[in-house]
Amino acid sequence: MTKQLPPLFRDKMIDLLGEDEFERFLASYDQARSYGLRVNTSKITKADFLDKSPFALEPVPWASEGFYYEEGERPGKHPYYHAGLYYIQEPSAMAPVELLQVQPGEKVLDLCAAPGGKSTQIAAKLQGEGVLVVNDNHSDRVKALVKNLELFGVRNAVVLNERPERMLNVFQGYFDKILIDAPCSGEGMFRKEEEMMQQWERHSVQEFAAMQRELLGQAAQMLAPGGTIVYSTCTFSPEENEAQIAEFLDKHPAFDVVPIDRFDHGQPDWLREPWCEETFSAQAREAVAGTARLWPHRLRGEGHYVAVLRSEVGAEAGVGGRAEVGESVRAEVGESVRASAGAGRSGRDALRGKGRAGTESRVSLEPLQAFENELLRSEPFAAMRLVCYGEHAYASPAGLPELNGLKVVRPGWYIGALHRGRFEPSHALAMGLRLREAKRALSLASRDERALRYLKGETLEVAESEIIRDPEVTKAAKGYCLVCIDEHPVGWGKWIDGMLKNEYPPGWRWT
Repeated sequence: MTKQLPPLFRDKMIDLLGEDEFERFLASYDQARSYGLRVNTSKITKADFLDKSPFALEPVPWASEGFYYEEGERPGKHPYYHAGLYYIQEPSAMAPVELLQVQPGEKVLDLCAAPGGKSTQIAAKLQGEGVLVVNDNHSDRVKALVKNLELFGVRNAVVLNERPERMLNVFQGYFDKILIDAPCSGEGMFRKEEEMMQQWERHSVQEFAAMQRELLGQAAQMLAPGGTIVYSTCTFSPEENEAQIAEFLDKHPAFDVVPIDRFDHGQPDWLREPWCEETFSAQAREAVAGTARLWPHRLRGEGHYVAVLRSEVGAEAGVGGRAEVGESVRAEVGESVRASAGAGRSGRDALRGKGRAGTESRVSLEPLQAFENELLRSEPFAAMRLVCYGEHAYASPAGLPELNGLKVVRPGWYIGALHRGRFEPSHALAMGLRLREAKRALSLASRDERALRYLKGETLEVAESEIIRDPEVTKAAKGYCLVCIDEHPVGWGKWIDGMLKNEYPPGWRWT
């Protein structure tokens, strides 16, 4: 492995680290990788998960819900993974969201979100309260982002597929917290993914630095006064790390670095030729010592860089670094979602939305209301705003601004389809529910062979006595029921006469 490191990278790291430190750094490439998972505390408490866990786990010191697991374990091949009880994540990648210090009820943006590991971490900390906007401008990566949010059972997320500059008109000064897990040269991924070395040789560090500079400036405009930005990369290059923060501070005097003490400090001495132009102020150079570096030879994880930036209370968004927005954003037919007039569903019998041809349509809510009355003990989206895109209904977080003109992949929690007088519940609805919220359910034990057969898409034999229901509320076992594994939802089924028709989506099935 060490012999394959790009020569230019080796020379650069020797210059930055010095011979002795570089030898220790180099030796880490021949050591075993560390593997991690993070408990989804929006579905299960950490204590309950540890009681149920079939894996040998060891806490990740810097992540409250993070654990190391042994290389031979296969957590992706366990029913609990399909129930969304944890996310498999490289341990050092858990640090940026921990440092963001998200609190329930806040408005949070994950600006470069795919495939969604850090988005699901933010969602768990929000505990279903507030607003989570996740964005990625690569359309081919958004599908994985949506799937991970649905697997995690996230109710209060909006998924965008936009260029950040197009978001400025909608979200100017809106967010309390913003995460920028920036596109980077990926030097910290060399041990994990050897193909990253070939990509490093093809792409310029300066190319990534230019993108990072724009992202920081755009995020500053979308941050509310007194808010926090966490900037992170998985690379070692000072051009993409300390230099980005020093330049940002010089252009945005309303921001300060919040010092990080847990990890190795950022390196002001690396703001020099040939890696960086020595044009930063003394204050900015000193401040980058409060940023953090996670080194693979000093902890159990891959490389990461993190900076916590806080704006002054009362400061205007984007002071000193405002970008030009350009002409007003156009609505994009087939991509945009129009919000329904008014909030909530109270007293409404129909929902006005946009069809795919852009013509106004009116969708009756009676089938959805009938489904709620039959299947749900409460109205989990009663305080949210229902929006409709064609026949598809979503519950959008309260307090979200109008998203007209943006490429919206999910305007909220996808509830299901209102089609020809009937309601078809979505898989996302099942994954976002809790067993206690369903009037009719089936809970299979993880050791029951039917649990695996359900995840493979098979029809199951299920006795009527196994259907969980309150006979005073739901007399009939027949119809839709929420299927759970060890009381944690994994999807829908339709029970009739001792047979459970499988509604588990083909693209999600166990292979």
